Amino acid sequence: MKIVVLKFGGTSVGTIEKIKKVAEIIANYKRKKYKVIVVSSAMSGVTNELIKKSSKISDNFSNSEHDVLVSSGEQIACSLIAGRLVHKGYKSRSWLSWQIPILTVGAHRNSRINQINSNKIKKYLKQGGVPIITGFQGVNNENRITTIGRGGSDATAIMVAKFFKAKRCVIYTDVQGVYTTDPNKLKKAKKIKVISYEEMLEMASLGAKVMQPVSIQDARLNRIDIEVKSSFVKKTGTLITKRSNIVNNKIITGISSTQNDSKVSLIGVKDKPGVAASIFKPLSKNLINVDMVVQNISANGKETDLTFTIKSDDLNKTKKIIQENRTIKYRKLIFEKDVSKISAIGVGMITTPGVTFRMFQTLADKKINIKVISTSEIKISVLIDKKDTNKALAALHKEFKLDY
Repeated sequence: MKIVVLKFGGTSVGTIEKIKKVAEIIANYKRKKYKVIVVSSAMSGVTNELIKKSSKISDNFSNSEHDVLVSSGEQIACSLIAGRLVHKGYKSRSWLSWQIPILTVGAHRNSRINQINSNKIKKYLKQGGVPIITGFQGVNNENRITTIGRGGSDATAIMVAKFFKAKRCVIYTDVQGVYTTDPNKLKKAKKIKVISYEEMLEMASLGAKVMQPVSIQDARLNRIDIEVKSSFVKKTGTLITKRSNIVNNKIITGISSTQNDSKVSLIGVKDKPGVAASIFKPLSKNLINVDMVVQNISANGKETDLTFTIKSDDLNKTKKIIQENRTIKYRKLIFEKDVSKISAIGVGMITTPGVTFRMFQTLADKKINIKVISTSEIKISVLIDKKDTNKALAALHKEFKLDY
């Protein structure tokens, strides 16, 4: 069977008129003789409204009931899509995760898809049907509904493509694809035609909101090609695929930025084995993600300055944890909120010398001070003042010839 998996995000199914357009997109694939499997998110705003209701019921609403509650959003959207397709003369019905079933492992609110029973859906496809599957959810070994984290409908679509050996997996959203940088911040941002899993994973982790990092990782591990495109505009999108499929003459593929980072510095920490672990262990236990880390040893080798970044939402919690940590001694604790991380990403830098120099020189020419630096094989990240974000994006976008 020539199977295609189509995933529609919340903005794509946000209104009745948009759902009618989604049904027409699905019908076009049917006219091209594809066997179509649809995965849908909840209508935009619905999940947040359901979460608000739970908070009014209890300050400690259980995770298992949270999953039952929020999973109803996808059920509504899937029913409406199937209803519209039936109206247009197609055989279609909604499929809830437990009806297939989609089996998950892990904790409520953050489980992972482990297995999908394909028998019922394959039989339905052979009968000419269009199954509309609820994204973002599954059922565990206790027969309870689970959800797989925000953005989980992408992960559902990718795993459906894996278990059904689909020819294509298309993620429909409200943007036309993946861009060289945020088009809302830089008008010269260009749509990327093809990008590697590794580059997309870095961009998603560093602020690009097109897809969640866990979904990209699932696609990479299972070698599922993904096309990201708009459900509102009939244009080609961005193909996310393996490196060997890409012929690219650009060193840098994209420039990303974050808007919600804070810098934490511990000055004059006694330098001894295990000091870093004693700082980061309680942060880890409290689910605070530490990103850029820089350590400077004093000339006498007895003290060290330790700097790292976290999300600003975690700043107060981090401050309290460090101040209450009696196992570490330091002379001064400094917090800085108005910072932004700028990253240049591209597999081309693996074989191209001088990329780091060009990035630093470009920022220096614009009199932008670098506070922290971190690198990987295909990424260079710097921390700068938040007020310089757009200036840095524009300068680096031009330097690495992404304007054209």
